[in-house]
Amino acid sequence: MIKISATLSALFLLSVCHAQTNDRSTGTHYANGVYYAPCSAFQISKPLKELAAEHPAIVGDRFDKEEVDAPRKPHHPNATGLPQGDDPARQTFKGNAPLTAPIHNWTGQRGNGAPLDPTGAAGLTAYVQAVNTSYRAYNKSTGAPLMGSLSLKTLWPGSSNAGDPVVLYDKYADRWFIQQFNFDAARQNPLKILIAISTTNDPTGTYYQYTFTPDPNGGPDYPKFAIWPDGYYMTANWYDPSTVGAVKQQVTVFERAKMLTGNSTAGMVSLPIRGLAIDTTAFFTPIFADADGSLPPYGTPASLFYFEDDNWAGPTAPLVSKDQIHILKMTTDWTTPSNTNIVEDVAGGSPLPTQPFSTAWPASGYEITQKSDTTHLDAIAGIFMFRAQYRKWPTYNTLLLNHAVKVNTAGQSGIRWYELRQDAGSGLWSIYQQSTFAPDGENRWMASLAMDDNGNIGMAYCISGSNTYPSLGYTGRYNNDPLNTMTCPEMVAMTGTGSQSGFDRWGDYGHTSLDPDGQTFWHTGMWESSSAGEESQIFSFQISGSAGIAEHTQTAAFDVIRNGTGNLLVKGTGLSSDASLVVDLFDIEGRQLSGQHIQPVSNSFETNIPVSSLAKGAYLVRIGNMSFQKVVKVVLN
Repeated sequence: MIKISATLSALFLLSVCHAQTNDRSTGTHYANGVYYAPCSAFQISKPLKELAAEHPAIVGDRFDKEEVDAPRKPHHPNATGLPQGDDPARQTFKGNAPLTAPIHNWTGQRGNGAPLDPTGAAGLTAYVQAVNTSYRAYNKSTGAPLMGSLSLKTLWPGSSNAGDPVVLYDKYADRWFIQQFNFDAARQNPLKILIAISTTNDPTGTYYQYTFTPDPNGGPDYPKFAIWPDGYYMTANWYDPSTVGAVKQQVTVFERAKMLTGNSTAGMVSLPIRGLAIDTTAFFTPIFADADGSLPPYGTPASLFYFEDDNWAGPTAPLVSKDQIHILKMTTDWTTPSNTNIVEDVAGGSPLPTQPFSTAWPASGYEITQKSDTTHLDAIAGIFMFRAQYRKWPTYNTLLLNHAVKVNTAGQSGIRWYELRQDAGSGLWSIYQQSTFAPDGENRWMASLAMDDNGNIGMAYCISGSNTYPSLGYTGRYNNDPLNTMTCPEMVAMTGTGSQSGFDRWGDYGHTSLDPDGQTFWHTGMWESSSAGEESQIFSFQISGSAGIAEHTQTAAFDVIRNGTGNLLVKGTGLSSDASLVVDLFDIEGRQLSGQHIQPVSNSFETNIPVSSLAKGAYLVRIGNMSFQKVVKVVLN
């Protein structure tokens, strides 16, 4: 275990790279299928700005990516599934509610592999993007690079560039999370999971570097990650290297609390998902809820989502009879890992019947048409797209999901999106609203959604079709607008100028994150250039506009001040009403330490939170009601 004093840590981190390898034999298999293991290697990096100068990414060299992708085996179509015609939940028009043009908009990294797998997030001052297989931090205000593009394989010395990176900003700890996987010695299967956590809030600085070795009987592809109070949760398309085409369903969680402090004993817990209701030999990746806004209370099970489609069939007969969303819940026990389990959340209302949809394109699922080219692109049908944003509100919780659907018999693709709500008292989930966004004859897919502090939803995605080269667009809706509708117009952030020819994989990832300001949506996705080929873009926008929609938007100002009397002074001004508020204090693992109900007067309030008995460290103050919420991070030292 490594302990570095605050006084010496900066000098230590800048001067040396400490490595520790744990004995692989310490991993434990339990009778119930749970597998626990500490990280198999740990070290502390040089500052990434220095590494990027020493080991720049070979931008645009597709052969730098060594990934061998698991096969994209589609589901067999079932001719009797519903709908038989057009999608009944289809939105066939573009809205006209106010929506900003892109606030920031710049071309990101070209990457070293195809597809690009763009992923990224915004922090307080920086935006960080990773693509296959490089990493770069940008000034959030100007788009100017803060460092060169770093080849990800140099972040974990001795690793390969297996790809499928994921970038998260852990706003609760003000730290950056970077992940990719790694091949085994034979370079045939991605059997190492590599995770780096920044030692400070500087994305160009030093990182704690963790290597985890999962169960040797399988390996992950197309991983998705989510932040939860007790861990970083991962799903993946796990496959068995000993059996070609065999896919296992397994989930893994990594020990967040230890990883944030650079503890080299941080562990991972992995276990299979049993009793799934679908054909899991096809390409399949469920998705965990990813906490945004305020953390759920510590000890809250992590929710996991996947869907069924009655258009899927086995080789000879239908597998399912309904279109529905399944909800699982996972409870992790770091003290006694064998107690970790995952079950269907029957008490939470699972499964949830949806409006009929179809995700079963004929043949391969590569059905996205392009302008001036016969190559069809991958719709990545059959799975929820990254990410499943979870937000806690005073009396309910929200969860956003989306996936590509076939909107008509011609095979056009649209985006089926959902807002699920969970009653905070009963824990019961329901579908609050759902719709398929397909406002014209072009294809839309590879979407990613988020909800801001006012309950407004932003959605960004790819657009392509007979009249459109692969491009990037976005839309949204206000909290109080008519349900099941994206009420904002469609904005185009980047217009493609060419089509991808001869290669049908596309994007694999698109990533919408919410700025720490709680108002600004950031997206990174892929588009096509006639001169440069596959390109990535980074852009931001807000769901806001004229004074005519002021009732939708909370523009209050909040201050949280350590006033020297053992209290935090919390002040709010410019509230839109005198509606009752909650003011709560949490630690960075979601444990609620205090709570107050406040009645504003003349659209403002002021209150104190006692903190004299609390240890030094980071804490979260949540202020909000049914219309908005704001989370402010404070550090006691």
